[in-house]
Amino acid sequence: MPLISVVIPVYNGEITIEHTVKSVLNQTFFDFELIVINDGSVDSTLDVLAKFQDPRIKIFSYPNSGLSASRNRGIKHAHGEFISFIDADDLWTSDKLDAQLNSLRENPKAAVSYSWTDFIDESGNLLGFGIHHTVSGYVFPDLLTFFFVGSGSNALIRKQVFDEVGRFDETLTSAEDLDMFLRIAARYQFSAVPVSQILYRITDNSMSRNVIRQEREMLKVLDRAFSREPGNSLLHLKRSTYANSYLYLAAHALRGVPDRQNGLIAARFLWRSITNDLFTLKRVRLVSTLIFKITTVILLSPRKAQSIRDKVKAIVGRVH
Repeated sequence: MPLISVVIPVYNGEITIEHTVKSVLNQTFFDFELIVINDGSVDSTLDVLAKFQDPRIKIFSYPNSGLSASRNRGIKHAHGEFISFIDADDLWTSDKLDAQLNSLRENPKAAVSYSWTDFIDESGNLLGFGIHHTVSGYVFPDLLTFFFVGSGSNALIRKQVFDEVGRFDETLTSAEDLDMFLRIAARYQFSAVPVSQILYRITDNSMSRNVIRQEREMLKVLDRAFSREPGNSLLHLKRSTYANSYLYLAAHALRGVPDRQNGLIAARFLWRSITNDLFTLKRVRLVSTLIFKITTVILLSPRKAQSIRDKVKAIVGRVH
């Protein structure tokens, strides 16, 4: 039996799936199985996967049912003692599984090991540093106020955890990662690997770009998490939690090609962040950047807004 089961859910991933699979097969740790859940793809995803001859790869095809259902199917097929998920457009560094497994072995009370995340663009070029957060042990309060795991492509999880907390919520169309990790963090400890090992791809067409849906689902998940907390002992974190969530959504709405509608949405999110917690205004650099981007996107044409973005990025690049 393999020690680790890696699960890749994929739907129409012909452009990126090859690079994702290679980043898994190139791991310095070898004792794993790679379970690919083909979620009803209608492009050439299966043709791309057919090029790989590695016996560790197992492909299962189902009618399209969504990300949570695909991950749950992967858990069902998994034979490993540990499970890690990676989305079909993200990448890992070659030492990801090795480092996270060692972290769990060194911290036997921990059920989850996670690493730092950086962002890449559609071509795989580094966009910049992402989530570099380091907290271990009982992390539930920290996770409520800031989703430092970043995505479902990050963690290595002891499989037995899912027997206790259940599977991914298939009624959610977004924020299913946050929901799962909050449920785990309420019962188990986490262990951090303070190294960038997850490369999260930012694309204009990624499902996470639907920020209105993401807002709705995120609020549902957070409300549920606070309601489960015994004695409401963490209610004092609620305003800062929602403020941080709206700040994240504001930044997320502005990614990709400049769009006036998304600029207006980002402005609403930023305002809600401030009204939830005035501490948002103390994050001067981030708030100033968001205001600048929102203003250019709303007032200028997409072409001019993009031109200004490119010039600012070039200046920042020369400074650093």
